[in-house]
Amino acid sequence: MGKPTGFMEFERQEKPHRNPQKRINDWDEFHEYPSEDELQKQGARCMDCGIPFCQTGEERNGSTMGCPIHNLIPEWNDLVYHGKWKEALHRLHKTNNFPEFTGRACPAPCEGSCVLGIIDPPVAIKSIEQAIIDKGFEEGWVTPEPPKNRTDKMVAIVGSGPAGLAAADQLNRAGHWVTVFERHDKIGGLLTYGIPNQKLDKSVVQRRVELLEKEGIKFVTNTEVGTDLSTRELTDNHDAIILATGATKPRDLDIEGRELDGIHFAMEFLHKNVESLLDSNHEDDNYISAKDKEVIVIGGGDTGTDCVSTSMRHGCKDITQFEILPKPPGNRSTDNPWPEWPHIYKVDYGQEEAKAKFGDDPREYQVMTKKFVGDDKGNVTALHTVEVEWKTDGKGQKVPKEIPGTEKVWEADLILLALGFLGPESPLLDQFNIERDGRTNAKADHGDYRTNIEGIFAAGDMRRGQSLIVWAINEGRGAARECDRFLMGSTELP
Repeated sequence: MGKPTGFMEFERQEKPHRNPQKRINDWDEFHEYPSEDELQKQGARCMDCGIPFCQTGEERNGSTMGCPIHNLIPEWNDLVYHGKWKEALHRLHKTNNFPEFTGRACPAPCEGSCVLGIIDPPVAIKSIEQAIIDKGFEEGWVTPEPPKNRTDKMVAIVGSGPAGLAAADQLNRAGHWVTVFERHDKIGGLLTYGIPNQKLDKSVVQRRVELLEKEGIKFVTNTEVGTDLSTRELTDNHDAIILATGATKPRDLDIEGRELDGIHFAMEFLHKNVESLLDSNHEDDNYISAKDKEVIVIGGGDTGTDCVSTSMRHGCKDITQFEILPKPPGNRSTDNPWPEWPHIYKVDYGQEEAKAKFGDDPREYQVMTKKFVGDDKGNVTALHTVEVEWKTDGKGQKVPKEIPGTEKVWEADLILLALGFLGPESPLLDQFNIERDGRTNAKADHGDYRTNIEGIFAAGDMRRGQSLIVWAINEGRGAARECDRFLMGSTELP
């Protein structure tokens, strides 16, 4: 619980951010590290709250309430407060295979459900989580732990994102022989190519991958199952398969002018940027550059923020981000009570950088894009928008209605579509004859993960749709547990 009176004595202090005017000139992580003394104070703020809602891990009204992997948050907060870092690391690893990923890239639904957050700013859980695992690596406490005994079972995992890696880690601990197949040239999936380096340094991903290799997991890159390797061959050579390729089909904007050059999906933009950065420090020019361009990002989520931040580092001329929803309130609204995730106005790291350089938050709310226009060479030069208001239709659903007289033209050289994802790509599921649910995801129940094909499981965004890294880890761990049960008749995996 930390110090009994800590929440009254110490104010919340998050990981400090580097100066935004300076950090946009490099690709290093945007945050700095609090001192050990400060982190102990933050651990001291954890209350004796009776019911730690931070650990809940449930979905309510379309958002996540508490930690989906049920991190033992009060326990390791207390251990950090008392300076017992190694013990804190042990407790953290009991529930989280990759706290170095969640500590950097998870939006921290645990903090949204912190009991202290009812009356004061919540405990800085995410900062403490990252500090524990980073200290563990620095002190040499995180070492390879290959299983003492091996079974004769072979498991294939398709996809090396957080769900696939969590499943691989768990099944390897159970003693099975695990091979992870990745179609790209580097392991990590979303962790490597979907999240920019300034948010999650790729050396952090590689460090964990190397540890998993030393523990006995085999990684096969540049291999797309269904194309480079047949699904029949995969099935014939393995006792079970876990599909965890994510929800990578992007939502498009089917309006006039969509075919113009200069309009790209956000993930294409982010992927190419990271790939070029890792391969040549951008010297190969094999990426979509925002340098000296008027950039418009359509979409207001985390991916849109990553596009803003990446464009800033390229040296864009200006940047605007469109959000079709209304601007969130400064405090929780009556229909968004604690312990739900707080839908309130926040300035994320990308908007912080744009504001520092250009003087204002780049987001424009309640804006709908109507059409793109271009020059005679087929390059996009502008887009047309209209403002909207949200009204309740005859079915009781909120829908956007255009406001007459609010039409506007925006100049743009580069437009990035960050509109979310529609589900997994079809070819792989089709070749395995996997049934789909109503949203085209692989049909498998949460907690069971079995598809309609015996011995094949589905986990992560491929099963649940676009979601959080921490949910991917939850599902990877769960699929591993049920896969182990299928292989052995029983399981000891959590």
